[in-house]
Amino acid sequence: MTDNTPIEVDLLIEAGWVIPVEPEGAALPGHAVAVSAGRIVALAPTAQARAAFAPRETIALPRHVLIPGLVNLHTHAAMSLMRGLADDLPLMTWLHDHIWPAEAKHVSPEFVYDGTLLAAAEMLRGGVTCANDMYFYPEAAGRAFLDAGMRAALGLIAVEFPTQYAGDAEGYLAKGLATRDALRHEARLSFCMAPHAPYTVSDRTFVRLATLAEELDLPIHVHLHETADEIARSSVEHGARPLERLRGLGLLSPRLIAVHAVHVTDGEVDLLAAHGCSVAHCPSSNLKLASGFARVAALLQQGVNVGLGTDGAASNNRLDLFTEMRTAALLAKSVAGRADALPAAAALRAATLGGARALGLDRAIGSLVPGKAADLCAVSLDRLELQPCFDPTSHLVYACGRDDVTHVWVDGELVVFERQLQKLDVPRLENRIFLWHNALIEQGSPVF
Repeated sequence: MTDNTPIEVDLLIEAGWVIPVEPEGAALPGHAVAVSAGRIVALAPTAQARAAFAPRETIALPRHVLIPGLVNLHTHAAMSLMRGLADDLPLMTWLHDHIWPAEAKHVSPEFVYDGTLLAAAEMLRGGVTCANDMYFYPEAAGRAFLDAGMRAALGLIAVEFPTQYAGDAEGYLAKGLATRDALRHEARLSFCMAPHAPYTVSDRTFVRLATLAEELDLPIHVHLHETADEIARSSVEHGARPLERLRGLGLLSPRLIAVHAVHVTDGEVDLLAAHGCSVAHCPSSNLKLASGFARVAALLQQGVNVGLGTDGAASNNRLDLFTEMRTAALLAKSVAGRADALPAAAALRAATLGGARALGLDRAIGSLVPGKAADLCAVSLDRLELQPCFDPTSHLVYACGRDDVTHVWVDGELVVFERQLQKLDVPRLENRIFLWHNALIEQGSPVF
């Protein structure tokens, strides 16, 4: 006799549509996701799921699309405190004359914790459950991500010049590795080696980082081929374009996450593909800093893994992956001259599984597959402006926005419920932001 006793699970989420991302393009109407112990147990038609499972809690979202939590493949979370500080300037003017001086005066563990908490709040409310961060004081950032209930890959940053965080490249590496030792047992945190850029990191440091990444099995997260000026400077100083320089230093491998990769030749696209590298495409930041137009269709056509990033709020102003999906899809069409250059399903994949794969986390997150972590995002289609809906995947990319996100789970834990953050003291965070705002206006040293 067959035992038809329902299986006990923690949670059953019933949705109007479930888009699992794997297989690409699938959109499952009237489906449910069963979750237990923070993991996805099954996807099934809602009627079947009700018969098969005995959930401790059921959440019915009949007008929603349920998708994997979004993965922000490149950001500088703490720079949320510098949102709008110096807009409409070229990259190097922005960095040298405004951002770096402000950082020299203000960046501290407290600054990083508060700025990262602000970024995590914004990202969670927009359906982002994992962020790849690159900034100073990564331990403070890690604590903030954990307090918000979010998943993060912490960049262990390295540059050659001194800051309040460290005096030289060896100092940065030592502090980064100490952070990894301190937080390595936190299940929601992972780590990347994070050399800032070819123009701020020496050959010696790059070689050291490549060795460490291999020993520790970590990705390498670096700004690369962002601007034409960066490439011209490298050609003069190193006799090679940045990508070729890194190839000679042994950095090209599936570990490499090339951030921006705006200015790449056909040969460089082939080089990235041949070495299994990933690209973190940041379309809004590229547009705002006038860096150029990435050749996303060419990268994808050659098999390069592409994820989406927001960059920091100081160079984008929004940590909004819904905007990045739409912008990436539209720009790719224009650059390639083909309406199908980056279809909606591929844009959603880049914002989820593409980022997870680049971080080496695709076995755990990035798609709705039994056994993976229950990192989930529910998007409401209730608004009049979203009617009618013929294709929910297309709607997610071209019509919906982050304000349509109503529920977010990380490891099956509800961290956003009916658009409200569940783990953060929002009034206290707002007070801290006010204090930092005043300090940055005065360009003095804040005292708390």
